[in-house]
Amino acid sequence: MAIDLSHFESGKKYTGTYDKDLKDLQDRLAKLQALHILHGARTLIVMEGWDAAGKGGAIKRMTSSLDPRYYQVFPISAPTDEEKDKHFLWRFWNKLPGKKEISIWDRSHYGRVLVERVEGFCNEAEWRRGYDEINEFESRQGEIGTKIIKIFLHVTAETQDKVLTERLDDPAKRWKVTAEDFRNRERRAEYLDALKDMFKRTNTHWAPWTVIDGNNQKAARIAVLTHVIQELENSVPQEFPNADSQIVALAHRTIGYSPKG
Repeated sequence: MAIDLSHFESGKKYTGTYDKDLKDLQDRLAKLQALHILHGARTLIVMEGWDAAGKGGAIKRMTSSLDPRYYQVFPISAPTDEEKDKHFLWRFWNKLPGKKEISIWDRSHYGRVLVERVEGFCNEAEWRRGYDEINEFESRQGEIGTKIIKIFLHVTAETQDKVLTERLDDPAKRWKVTAEDFRNRERRAEYLDALKDMFKRTNTHWAPWTVIDGNNQKAARIAVLTHVIQELENSVPQEFPNADSQIVALAHRTIGYSPKG
């Protein structure tokens, strides 16, 4: 089914008890990470969206209860001169998760068919070829057992303007606002065209896109965490393995431990 961003613009308020529900979701994520580690799973979470759509805030809530030894957030910025000299996917290979790891990309390899396309940082042949290259790249990760979760946070131009204004008015947040935010804002129609093509060409069965309405911040954060939890529950075995018998024996000898039940 084609993805239509206009279906994700209601900005409906979250009707639950936000703080409690958020904490419950974070606790579930912590348990899922334990299972993720114990079963040697690997997961890549791709966070895309408009400037000021709340990607950073959602990632912060997602990771607040996780063991930092087994996840890493990669903020993806403009490529360096060395990276520009290589294939565009080269700089993403060392950001992929190993066994037991969760990698979270704040922006991603989709820059080739979004910002690089719209801003003219690559030629048309390169961004058109990029769709197949991205799909192949993601398919190879799936073949070695990497779960890919792709999320796009959508906001209207009105919401985007409101958030940018609030950030500029807040001394602790205005550093987040760059000239690029406004340059991209002026080319929104071109980005919408690029997004339409991106969803059409890369919404694959092995790495589908999920669009989340970001026009209400609290509802969006709950939706992001809920989706990630559902995907991990579907991809990671939900049984905890038995305790290592040698560790149990050692604990019994040293501290008198006896298993319950």
